[in-house]
Order: sequence, then structure tokens, then C-alpha cells
Amino acid sequence: MWDFSVFKALGLMAQTAPFVIFRVIVYFGITAALIVITGTGAGVGYGVGLLGDEDFRATSTFWGGVAGFGLTAGVIFFLRDYLLYIVKAGHIAVMVELLDGKQVPGGQGQIAYARTVVTDRFGQASALFALDQLIKGVINVVTGLVQGLLFILPIPGLDRIMGAVRAYLRLAVGLVDEVILGHAIRTRSENAWEAAHDGLVLYAQNARPMLVNAAWLTLITWALAVLVFVAMLAPAAAVVWLLPGESSAGMFIFAIVFAWATKVALIEPFAVACMLQVFFKVTEGQEPNAEWRGRLTQTSDKFRRLGEKAVGWRPDRANGAESDA
Repeated sequence: MWDFSVFKALGLMAQTAPFVIFRVIVYFGITAALIVITGTGAGVGYGVGLLGDEDFRATSTFWGGVAGFGLTAGVIFFLRDYLLYIVKAGHIAVMVELLDGKQVPGGQGQIAYARTVVTDRFGQASALFALDQLIKGVINVVTGLVQGLLFILPIPGLDRIMGAVRAYLRLAVGLVDEVILGHAIRTRSENAWEAAHDGLVLYAQNARPMLVNAAWLTLITWALAVLVFVAMLAPAAAVVWLLPGESSAGMFIFAIVFAWATKVALIEPFAVACMLQVFFKVTEGQEPNAEWRGRLTQTSDKFRRLGEKAVGWRPDRANGAESDA
């Protein structure tokens, strides 16, 4: 049914406990900041609303909360490349080492070790973020190019709902970019652009098993996220009750934020551990296929851009500002 071991993935989670704890601190810290700043904005709006009638107070409280929420979301968006660099790529690095049977430090030393690996492979955070954006663009093209998707799920009449299936599969490849980064780390190539370029070709020539496994994992992870969302409705309601004014919408928003934090801190690394297993298994002993390389070169501007980056890479520029996507 799938090509990964749940127990092996859980074992990787246990072995990388320092990173799991680090992720919990970072993402639940973001959630706490979101709640505090949103509450502060709502409080300021409530204070301004005291100058008017009840309707004006409700409106100003609402927009104060929206402003606080938007401010925090904007800061998170601005820092997204550093989150990728410090948290996600670092965790992938130690998972890859463990899957290859290598020893990694424990405790805080594991995080420092991972940062060294990531810096050696990708240089600055901006360069890694640019690489990740190119990878995501190519993955979307691969998903569109793969033929025979009707046979992944042998359901009568599936051709009539193929649009929905394709949309689901596009959602299912959301973690593949992290798998390609894992491949770039595993090859130990100094030229991360070239390693990612080859990794994308390997993904394309093994797209069907990768998509099948990604589809199962997407179903599992989103089911877990929904369960977390339902479980978080009560604490979210308590948070909304503490804020000035009343808003049932706020309860759902905070429940979604709590569920998001749980998903990226705990559920997502489990899914990445599974997908790394799949990729390493199905590509074992393979070389990038020239036919698929040519097809991607013809159809994807971002794949061509990635190839140009690979060709133009120089060791003395590994930590430079070559970061445009």
C-alpha cells in the first residue's frame, strides 16, 4: 500500500527529539505571539471603542484584533526563509544522516551540528529559500506532466472527477521540496543547485510511487490536523473569552492556528521522515534519466533556471548572495 515504515518514522522522531522540541518551541512560540499581539490589538481597539457607542466599540475591537493578527502574520512571512533554514532544513539534515546509519550528536549539539551541515550545503538562508522556491515550481510542473494518474486510484468513474483528484495530488506534493533538499544533503555535493537539479529528475522518473505515497501521507496528516482542530476548539474558546468583546469567528481562527502549530511542529516532520524513506528506497541505484531531464528543460522555466544556477555555481560563491529565484 505504501513504501514507508511508520515505526521507522517514529523512531527518527525519537532520535531527533532535540529538533522536535525545538520545533514545538518555535511554532507554539509563534502561536503564543499571535495570540498576545492579536489580544493587544483587540484591547487597544476596545479602548478606542469606549469613546463611542456599543456598535463602534465592537467594530474597533474587531479591527484592532485584525491589525494585531495581520502584523504578526506579516512578521512570520518575512521570517519564513529563516524558519526554513534553521528549523526545517536542519531537521531534514539529521534525519538524512540517521537514515544513512550515521551518528549525530544529542541534545543541543544536534541543532548546532545540523546548522553546520545546512550552512556547508546551502550557504546563506536567502540562497536556500531561493533554491526551495525553484524546487517547488518544478514539482508542480512534474505533477502536471505525469500521465496515467487515473490508475493510481482504481475507482470506477474516476475520470469524471479527475479535476478534484489532480487538485488533491497537487496538495499531496507539498512536502516533496523538503525531500529534494534531503537528497541535496545526502549527496554531500558542494553544488546544492546541481544536486537539487538531479534530485528533481529522479523524482520525475519515479513520480507515480512518490505521488501514491504522498497522497496517503496527505490523507493521514490532514486527518490528524482536523482532529487537533476539534480538540483545540475548547482552549481556543477560552482564549477568545479572555479577549475584549465577543467573536465566535475568533474561536475558529485560534483553533486553526493551534492546529497549524501542531501540524508543522509534530505531524509534518513525521510525514517528511516517511517521504525521505520512500524517495531513498525508490531511487536507490538510479541515475537521472536524460529523457526526463530534457522534458523538464523544455517545459519548466524554473528547471532551466535551476540548471543555470548549477552551471554557474562557483565554490567561492557558495555563501554569497546568489539568491534570486
